[in-house]
Amino acid sequence: MTQVDIAPSQVQGRPVQHLEKNYINHSSGISSWLLTLDHKRIGLMYLVGISVSFFLGGLFALGIRLELFAPGMQFMDAATYNKVFTLHGAVMVFLFIIPGIPAALGNVVLPLMLGAKDVAFPRLNLSSFYLWIAGATFFLYTLFSKQLDTGWTFYTPYSSSYSDTSVISATFGVFLLGFSSIFTGLNFLVTIHKMRPPGMTWHKLPLFLWGMYGTAIMQLLATPVLGITLLLLVMETTLGIGIFDPKKGGDPVLYQHFFWFYSHPAVYIMILPAMAVVSEIIATFSRKHIFGYKMIAYSSVSIALLSFLVWGHHMFVSSESTLATLIFSAITFTIAIPSAIKVFNWLATLYKGSVSLGTPMLYALEFIWLFTIGGLTGLFLGVLSTDVMLHDTYFVVAHFHYVMVGGTLFAFFAGLHYWWPKMTGKMYSETTGRIASVIAFVGFNLAFFPQFIMGSRGMPRRYADYKPDFELYHQLSTVGTLVLGVGIALLTYNLIRSIFSGKKAPANPWGSATIEWECPSPPPHHNFDHPPLATDPYDMERVEWDEEVQGFVPVVGRRAPVAH
Repeated sequence: MTQVDIAPSQVQGRPVQHLEKNYINHSSGISSWLLTLDHKRIGLMYLVGISVSFFLGGLFALGIRLELFAPGMQFMDAATYNKVFTLHGAVMVFLFIIPGIPAALGNVVLPLMLGAKDVAFPRLNLSSFYLWIAGATFFLYTLFSKQLDTGWTFYTPYSSSYSDTSVISATFGVFLLGFSSIFTGLNFLVTIHKMRPPGMTWHKLPLFLWGMYGTAIMQLLATPVLGITLLLLVMETTLGIGIFDPKKGGDPVLYQHFFWFYSHPAVYIMILPAMAVVSEIIATFSRKHIFGYKMIAYSSVSIALLSFLVWGHHMFVSSESTLATLIFSAITFTIAIPSAIKVFNWLATLYKGSVSLGTPMLYALEFIWLFTIGGLTGLFLGVLSTDVMLHDTYFVVAHFHYVMVGGTLFAFFAGLHYWWPKMTGKMYSETTGRIASVIAFVGFNLAFFPQFIMGSRGMPRRYADYKPDFELYHQLSTVGTLVLGVGIALLTYNLIRSIFSGKKAPANPWGSATIEWECPSPPPHHNFDHPPLATDPYDMERVEWDEEVQGFVPVVGRRAPVAH
């Protein structure tokens, strides 16, 4: 075992492709962004797009909560409520949560973590972004111009009995978004397999990349099922073929089987990248080697594979057989094991660590709290005896939001703050960031925890009105939503302000040992002047604080040896 110097033109015995010739130009004009093949710029364009989608979906959520502040109809009728409900769910799920961490943060960070100049297929990467733009445009046009009120799941036979073209145009938009997701997943799989630097074996891969790898598997295997399902829905609507509509000899439950066969893996397409982000942050801000590296890594792949076997727990009330119910319930409990492994390993990493509560760490700790509540309440929904009572109530709404919003959203905020200095080269205000995280955390719990109580007491979900018995709980939820909105607004102000007046960021402000922190902040066009060598990504003793640069720098002589 000796340390070796690798020539810039060789990585794992293969020539490094100099990607500069593939780029349209290096100017700063609009065309250089629209035609760029630079993974960093594509990631930033994704970030802008999904941020706009998030704020749009948040406005719809605020409209729903204001309408439900008191019994009776406030400023919407029931039909309008259904349309706004559809807008909120569809925009949040398809345009923000699913592409959020992989497409935006993943595009920026994944090649940097590998010490690569770009992803394996830069042109495919740009194509995936424009497919997302096309799908989002088509989808939003449909939602605003048509009378779509099916809910984000497009359940049949309601959706297949539409007399206009709302469902067709909306599902076509989702179809395009699915192709964008498939292209991104394919690109990440090939990049991780083929573009690792010398010495980066699978057991030296940062856990963020393990999470992206598991996510890519689900994107490639699950998303085509959604595409086929939506095409069948369009065929039934346009050609009158009886596939899902019972009036035509079809079976509406078949649609639910197809939809949830995709959508339960999609739950982990949303949450697995969030877990990957938290693994990086917990290790860095604990100044400690991650506990149980292999178990966390393997649990990511376990989640990806097991996620295909549990779709039936969404359908316990659809007259499934007793045997099917038992099997799906057992597998549901089984998939909780790899998730619990991650949580316990994060807590073990924190134990006796030198923990610093930077803004990314606060969001990561909030994620652990919220995701744990979401996971534990999911156990009630994984058992037939309790799911039958809770299935169509606000208990499910609260559980879903604790996992998807409390999980994915807070991890997205954690990762955004963690890699913001690397992406922009600017530092934000830590004080403002911490205040915003606490406000958002308090607001989120105030918004959604009361929904567990009213759901367990029988408040049905998807209703535009309710009995006065539930008024207090709805008012608490509405106030919590407003508080959460204040926290997010403060977060947004802090990050945007840093672009114009923030201090210049050092290459490694947090003291992480992963490769992306070895290039300048922001990275140059080619990322690295020389292909970096792989090290233990969680050897925190490899970096030390430097007062002169006000950041962490590598310790001379601490680079791990690389095998020939």
